[in-house]
Amino acid sequence: MHRITGAVLGGIIFWVVSASYLNVTRKLRSFLQPWVSHYVDSGTPIILQIQSYRFGFLDALFSGLSCVVSVPFYTAFLPLLFWSGHGQLARQMTLLMAFCDYLGNCIKDVVSAPRPPSPPVRRVTATKDEEENALEYGLPSSHTLNTVCLSGYLLHYVLTHTQIQDAYITYLGVSLACLFVALIGLGRIYLGMHSLVDILAGLLIGLGVLGLWLTVHEYIDSFVVSGQNVTSFWAALSFLLLFAYPTPELPTPSFEFHTAFDGVALGIVAGVQQTYHQFHHGSVPRLFSSDLTIPVFMGRVLLGIPTILIVKFCSKALAKWTIPVVANTLGIRIKSTSYIPTLNGSVTGKKSDKLKQGGYLQKLVSHHKAFDVDTGIRFIQYAGLAWSVVDLVPSLFSYMSL
Repeated sequence: MHRITGAVLGGIIFWVVSASYLNVTRKLRSFLQPWVSHYVDSGTPIILQIQSYRFGFLDALFSGLSCVVSVPFYTAFLPLLFWSGHGQLARQMTLLMAFCDYLGNCIKDVVSAPRPPSPPVRRVTATKDEEENALEYGLPSSHTLNTVCLSGYLLHYVLTHTQIQDAYITYLGVSLACLFVALIGLGRIYLGMHSLVDILAGLLIGLGVLGLWLTVHEYIDSFVVSGQNVTSFWAALSFLLLFAYPTPELPTPSFEFHTAFDGVALGIVAGVQQTYHQFHHGSVPRLFSSDLTIPVFMGRVLLGIPTILIVKFCSKALAKWTIPVVANTLGIRIKSTSYIPTLNGSVTGKKSDKLKQGGYLQKLVSHHKAFDVDTGIRFIQYAGLAWSVVDLVPSLFSYMSL
């Protein structure tokens, strides 16, 4: 296992260095972007035809479905899954979501293909989350990709862990999952958020990711709960993935979304690794059992939700104080685009002789004009939130006999 983890980290480092040196992102973009843009433009009549069936009910339906499969929804839903006793399902869906989010956003920013032109396409953004999504590039559709992977894995988990052998039940489950994916894809087109080519790309990539995940998920789960040096490996992996992220043609929120879920994955892995035998083993009480009734679960929710929000706030405050101090100590030039107003639009730190003679990390960071501390702050606050979901809050449950 040590060889595998070392090979993974070494492979990412090699990719970062070689891709930067060979300018891989721009070469791929120059090849893919014109092709995708052509299909986005040629698919506009299809979108207008679908939007011609405009009804207030459809606006509400598809906007609601988009919220149900959005990253913020899963961020709120996954803690409830952990606290209901389904730890294996919760951690697998968290890591799968993080992988889908990273892969989908990487492809978006590599290709940098536009969304459908608006006007003439009518774009419906009913929530703030949708307004931020509209600022991202189009291909692939993250909603479609995530829905394929998460609904497919959930169906697999239910069928295997409930030992259902009835072919009719299996057929019904697959049919419902396919219908749900179809509604999400159709809804993204109806809302003017994606072209048909974006949906097809999300569908194909999602099927590929789901197939890969179903092949390796047992090995990943075994490593997370019982492996050696898991937390240090995942911390190094998370850090490297921040540098392995491609630079888009124009700035988008995609990297911010990836940073947040990258932190969530690290927090979950670190917390589960430390407390698996206390709170997350296979024999923990599950919802609807005599040991975990609905009133008890509601008590967990009422205690857990405020606690993780407090931890998120404290993690953010701690990061806002420590990261600038550490960066200035190391001589790293920093800025902040939103979290620290005093650094907004300014750069602190000076290039000194010590920096010029520093290590590879300093040179890597100082290659840019300044390091945006918002990345580190966002990463730490979501890592702290996720850690509290699987470590601090279950400890409180145990203390309160919930």
